Amino acid sequence: AVIRHPAGFGGTHITQQYLMTEIQSLYQQVILDHNKNPRNFGEIDHATCSAAGHNPLCGDQINIYLTLDGDVISDIRFNGSGCAIAKSSGSIMTSILKGKTIDEAEALFGKFHHLVTADMDEEFDADDYGKLAVFAGVREFPARVKCASLAWHTLKSALEGGQIVTTE
Repeated sequence: AVIRHPAGFGGTHITQQYLMTEIQSLYQQVILDHNKNPRNFGEIDHATCSAAGHNPLCGDQINIYLTLDGDVISDIRFNGSGCAIAKSSGSIMTSILKGKTIDEAEALFGKFHHLVTADMDEEFDADDYGKLAVFAGVREFPARVKCASLAWHTLKSALEGGQIVTTE
């Protein structure tokens, strides 16, 4: 597909490949920003539930802390150490889930998991995924899927009773 610039750009053509490269670059910037300045980083002293997660392949270690008000996640935080993808995934996940119900969180887990494990040729609409869309490129690197999904699996464990999660 070819997208044409409006008048004034000398009739330059931008290919779909060029647009995808620009979008991927933007997504990388978002991931790096959340890694450098993670949102909701820290512990919750009197968390309703929590869990620890570990990715032995990459060395990522993530702890998730939640405060529930009924079935609503009123607060969620994470801490730990790991690669940029693991840390940014925890940051974006906690930003998205604050104020959501447990059912909504579980639905978002499924949506995220599909995004990072779908076949490479499967297209997706970034608008349907919102902030999660930045992780679409992870499926190109199977070893990184575990990094991206560690916080999500740890969240699921926290909601189910807090067993230690490993991606191995």
